[in-house]
Amino acid sequence: MATVASPQAEAAHHRQSALAKALVPIVAFARLARDTAWHIVRSRREKGAVWRQLYAIGNQSVLFITVTIGFLGMILVYQVSTQVAKILPDFSMIGPAFLQIMIKEFAATISGLMIATRVGSGIAAEIGSMVVTEQVDALRMCNADPVNYLVTPRFMASGVMMVCLSIYAVLIGEITGMLTGYLGFGIHPLTFLSLQLVGKADVISGLVKAFAYGCTIPLIAGQAGLEATGGSEGVGWATTRSVVNASFAVVVLDFVISGAIFVIF
Repeated sequence: MATVASPQAEAAHHRQSALAKALVPIVAFARLARDTAWHIVRSRREKGAVWRQLYAIGNQSVLFITVTIGFLGMILVYQVSTQVAKILPDFSMIGPAFLQIMIKEFAATISGLMIATRVGSGIAAEIGSMVVTEQVDALRMCNADPVNYLVTPRFMASGVMMVCLSIYAVLIGEITGMLTGYLGFGIHPLTFLSLQLVGKADVISGLVKAFAYGCTIPLIAGQAGLEATGGSEGVGWATTRSVVNASFAVVVLDFVISGAIFVIF
């Protein structure tokens, strides 16, 4: 004789099912991160693979970062200086405060969001296309691990180049901000470039964030690409999922690392 489950039991079952579905991508991400770390230590890679990814992720993102951070620097300095001029026309602390926030926050985070958009989408689309055209299956038949061949070089290159791009972003933001302050509000360049507010914690925070973003973005994009199904529609969904998840991860990591640095220092 069939038994009818109570509403409470059905609700508990639905909650367990929802929790299990939510844990699936987290477990897949952790497994991919584990496999990538293992291949970095134990496996050999195709000669020149990491150098090609260094160029694709770093060099080809320079113009994108330059334009984005350059305009951001001009906008921030202009808006802050305009408000300061209305209240207290003393611009001596605008430059030091701007440099501190660029090093600690904006350079790494804005660059991370830009890389998640440009590089993350490209990684997901490339790997997803290889999956749906069965090139990844061909790699497995040739005894080549897809993680080592496709994800590991991008992971290594992204971690390094994200740090370099963040340092470059600080320089670009400072140059455009300094020019805006000097030409628009008469702030002397030496006053603007003062390091009096920049501390060790600010530098460590910016570098740790940049490296964390650089390591996370290719893993998320690679996972999205490897899970692509179907044809071109599946590749499109993988690309979209990569950009959304990577951008969300950058924001979450920003909050977590900022809190950790605050507690430590």
